[in-house]
Amino acid sequence: MNDQPEPPRKRRPPPGGEPYRPPQAWSAEPGPQRRYMPPPGEEPLRGRPGYAPRQEPQPIPPQERHRRPAGPQPGPPPGPPPPRPRPRPESGAPPPPRRPAAPRRKRKPRRILRIVLVIVLLLLITPVALMFYYDTKLHRVDALSNYAGRVSDTPGTTWLVVGTDSRADLSQEDKDKLATGDSDGARTDTIMLAHIPTTGKPMLISVPRDLYVPVPGQGSHKINSAFNTGGPGLLVQTIEQFSGVHVDHYIEIGFGGFDKVVDAVGGVEMCLDRPLRDPKAGLRLPKGCQTLDGAQSLGLVRTRAFPNADLERVVNQRKFFSALMSKTTSPSVLLNPFKLIPFANGAVNAVTVGQGDHLWNLAWLAFRLRNPVTTTVPAAGDEITDDGDALIPGDDTAKFFEYVSRGVEVPEELLSGSSGSTIGG
Repeated sequence: MNDQPEPPRKRRPPPGGEPYRPPQAWSAEPGPQRRYMPPPGEEPLRGRPGYAPRQEPQPIPPQERHRRPAGPQPGPPPGPPPPRPRPRPESGAPPPPRRPAAPRRKRKPRRILRIVLVIVLLLLITPVALMFYYDTKLHRVDALSNYAGRVSDTPGTTWLVVGTDSRADLSQEDKDKLATGDSDGARTDTIMLAHIPTTGKPMLISVPRDLYVPVPGQGSHKINSAFNTGGPGLLVQTIEQFSGVHVDHYIEIGFGGFDKVVDAVGGVEMCLDRPLRDPKAGLRLPKGCQTLDGAQSLGLVRTRAFPNADLERVVNQRKFFSALMSKTTSPSVLLNPFKLIPFANGAVNAVTVGQGDHLWNLAWLAFRLRNPVTTTVPAAGDEITDDGDALIPGDDTAKFFEYVSRGVEVPEELLSGSSGSTIGG
């Protein structure tokens, strides 16, 4: 006999019986059974005889299908997903191509704005800083000191512009190049009044050096002797008492640095009606329009090789001075540091101003004299005096300065023309 127990036989479902139903997922695991809830109006079945809870799965109410159970849920930790490991290439196989990095957003507008702001600040600060720097290097003289009985302020603004033959700071090589000679000291052959009236156009007035006027404490002499005897202060006093016009500013231009000022701005264009030859001034110019360099310009404002000598020279001096002011205030100079800085260097060496004058005063004058009315102080005629042949003031002289002292426009009949000058235009 076989003592081993017989394995249990599997029960087969009876034929024609109930079809086989797979177990439900929720009923396969042990756990609390879902409590039967009778429909509304029906009594509960508990307590009735033969009651047993039904084992078939019940439908899930719609409101509970998408409800998450309370408590912590299993799942990945919060935060970005971990990087996926790159597969290692097989030996000998080329590495997989790298994915290009996402381009970063460039902040071009902000960077461009900062660059523009820096450039604007430099353009604003640099000229102001240079102006204050060069202002401290200007030569100054006490030319406008008060004296007993000085003429009070008159309308408008008046500058006394003096050109001297001072050779200070010139080397022997410069003297030979500019044909200035070796004379010591300083004398003036150029005297002008730059007058800005309250009405009308600015005026550039030439005062002939041979004008015979009273010199305080010296008697009557040619007006240039006041500078030769007492310097700028006596010349200012002489002009104020003779004309009745109050002088507000003083500027003196010497030989030293004059040529460098002209060369720095690229020369000054002038038109000559005829060729000029003056060995004493080192001048040799052809007829026609041409650009004069520093040495040629200095010879032009010095020469008296004309039929009317000094009267024609002052006309040339006015026109050259006005053309120089127009050139220095042009955009080609003001916006070009390679011209503006050499011009400023030459100007501070060539120019002497009054104690209360500054570089910005000179800049203001240059802008106002770009297209002035140019004239010469009228005179009654020439006469032989103790100083030689001189020009004598007359009634027109007094009328002329009366208009200037009132700061109003001078009538046309008191203005002198430019006929006879060798400078065209």
